[in-house]
Amino acid sequence: MSIIPAAREQRSVKTTISVTLSILFMGLGQIYNRQIAKGLLLALVELYVLIFWSKPVMNGLWGLITLGEQMQIRQRGRIIEQGDHSIFLMVEGIIYLLALLVMICFYIFNIGDAYKVRKGIEAGIPAHDAKQSIKHAWEQGYAYFLLIPAITFTLFLTILPLLFGILIAFTNYSGPNYLPPKHLVDWVGFKTFSNLFNLKAWSHTFYGVVSWTLLWAVLATVSTYFTGLFYALIINVKAVRFKRFWRTIYILPWAIPAFVTILIFRNFFNAQFGPLNEYLSLLGISAIPWLSDPFWAKVSLVFVNTWLGFPFWLALMSGVLTSIDKDMYEAAEVDGASPWQRFRTITFPLVLFATAPLLIMSFAGNLNNFNIIYLFTEGGPVNIDYSYAGSTDILISWIFKLTLQQNQFNTASVISILIFIIIAIFSIWNFRQTRAFKEEDMIQ
Repeated sequence: MSIIPAAREQRSVKTTISVTLSILFMGLGQIYNRQIAKGLLLALVELYVLIFWSKPVMNGLWGLITLGEQMQIRQRGRIIEQGDHSIFLMVEGIIYLLALLVMICFYIFNIGDAYKVRKGIEAGIPAHDAKQSIKHAWEQGYAYFLLIPAITFTLFLTILPLLFGILIAFTNYSGPNYLPPKHLVDWVGFKTFSNLFNLKAWSHTFYGVVSWTLLWAVLATVSTYFTGLFYALIINVKAVRFKRFWRTIYILPWAIPAFVTILIFRNFFNAQFGPLNEYLSLLGISAIPWLSDPFWAKVSLVFVNTWLGFPFWLALMSGVLTSIDKDMYEAAEVDGASPWQRFRTITFPLVLFATAPLLIMSFAGNLNNFNIIYLFTEGGPVNIDYSYAGSTDILISWIFKLTLQQNQFNTASVISILIFIIIAIFSIWNFRQTRAFKEEDMIQ
């Protein structure tokens, strides 16, 4: 009876040895499990990394931590000592950090493989030789081999820029005093976040721009949504003829490139020579400062955005309306329901159910609707109480000015993080509240 526990203890010791050897050096656990070729290959990989990449990785991590120590030295306008470039060091550090994380994942795989093979040996499953290992890896890991290029591109073309943008928020990277290579950039922690909320020069602008951004997103979303719904309902009325013709006419604003439409409207609303004010003068109405007054500039923005956006909702809701069962309307009409009651209890709930996810996405998109703001008003008119922002600037257009015009990269990075947090929280919460997603969860 004592032989079985002893055998189990011996197998446990061998498993521990296999895992320990894999932890000490890649491939040793595989060699212990008599997978000589696989073990040697893994050991060569670690040797290659240690010999050729250990020093670059350490230098990269040093640059990421310190952001450089040697300042640029100039004498009589000439560069004597080039010095360290903090931003280049940060980017290189992030690259080596990601590469190190990939290597760590590979190292963990090596440990798990040694453990799994040893457990298989204890269960009576012989370890694969080199040929069997290659065949098994190809059969079981074919999908992963295909995903490797996509994962690599995602890692260095998506995750790398995201990490860089986030890390900039915790530095003092800004003009004119902290722009490399002439000056070094330092880590400052949450100081930029604190300045954005506490320093009056920044906080007043931030709260003002955030307020207008949220109001703009609501107005832009609601106006396009209900305008599209209104025209879809009108066209869907039985008495209206040539429905295809009307749908084609109303879809044209969406078909024409928005860039062209916005520039045309910009001239149309011009206070000095725009045709709109000329028409108003013929009616005895004084000229309206459409683009030079903050209120009228915002009204104009909402109008132009409605013109650009309502055809999408018109086309979408026309399809939804045609799919609603006509028997529901007939039954409601028999019960004495008025047209408004039929709309309120049948039409609108079904349309909202079908379009709620897109409505939420439209709101999130309007929070970052840079094109119309920049092309139509360029964020103007000027607001003397704001720092580097105009009266119609939203957060994304303010970020554009902070980066490309004012070199306030750290502040722009902080605002980008806050935009992401706002949109993520709003979108996740609203998606979870929509009936479409609730019913999908119930089905699953």
